Amino acid sequence: MSANSSVRSPLVECVPNFSEGRDAAKIDAIARAIAQAGGAVLDRTLDADHNRAVITFVAAPEAIGEAAFRAVQTAAGLIDLRHHSGVHPRIGAADVVPFVPLGGVTMEDCVRIAETTGSRIASELGIPVYLYDRAARRPQCRNLADIRRGQFEGLLEAVVTDPARHPDFGERLHPTAGATAVGARKILIAFNVNLNSPDLAAARAIARAVRFSSGGLPHVKAMGVLLGSRNLAQVSMNLTDFEATPLHVAFEAVRAEADKLGVRILQTEIVGLAPRQAVELAAAQYLKVANLGVLETKIDLL
Repeated sequence: MSANSSVRSPLVECVPNFSEGRDAAKIDAIARAIAQAGGAVLDRTLDADHNRAVITFVAAPEAIGEAAFRAVQTAAGLIDLRHHSGVHPRIGAADVVPFVPLGGVTMEDCVRIAETTGSRIASELGIPVYLYDRAARRPQCRNLADIRRGQFEGLLEAVVTDPARHPDFGERLHPTAGATAVGARKILIAFNVNLNSPDLAAARAIARAVRFSSGGLPHVKAMGVLLGSRNLAQVSMNLTDFEATPLHVAFEAVRAEADKLGVRILQTEIVGLAPRQAVELAAAQYLKVANLGVLETKIDLL
């Protein structure tokens, strides 16, 4: 390979979440809209119990905003929140649209992309937008859970009666597509742990013990839900800084709390894509390898 072959063009990742996990045709249509706008779709994950889908795609900084806009536009035409139910909180058909800096792009670049895209979504689609995480303009919008408080149904009234709940762009919620949170953030790992029991109380207790907001692990968000189709309880987590709290640390914390309650871990799930470094950290921990050499990692350096 030439010396220049390892130099990659600037790239941004976008991981929009949609309030539809049961109709694959709708998610396929959204993925096509992304591809037609220049986004490279890397993964799509649907979950019927959460009734939610996650699409992971990448594009150059100058193309990522248009691809995300087309995704929101398509979702708004296909998803009606008035007829939506699932265990995952949501405020919009396109619920959240985060931009993540990869090679050659800064967090500040992603904040600007989030602002521009959010403004377009509100002005052209009539869907109000909350800027969150690193793009947040107000402290109460930095945490996504605070924006989602009350979900779509509660937010319909809150935006009218509570000035603190007003969106950053737009005004009242779209009648069927709700609102969208658009932001900039670091790489996040959506990590679910399924228990061998339908004990929802146990899953909620474990989530409360491991999440940071309740005094648990740093950079961990967690909730306990029931997967009705599988008759299993789940601890659903977001690891917002996998280097500070790696996968194996979160896993062991859940296992320790589960042991206290007399339940066991059945399996785990990663929703979307996880960075290779996160998987390597977990493998090194459990295999006790002093120097973990990964072929693809070495090839990437050529």
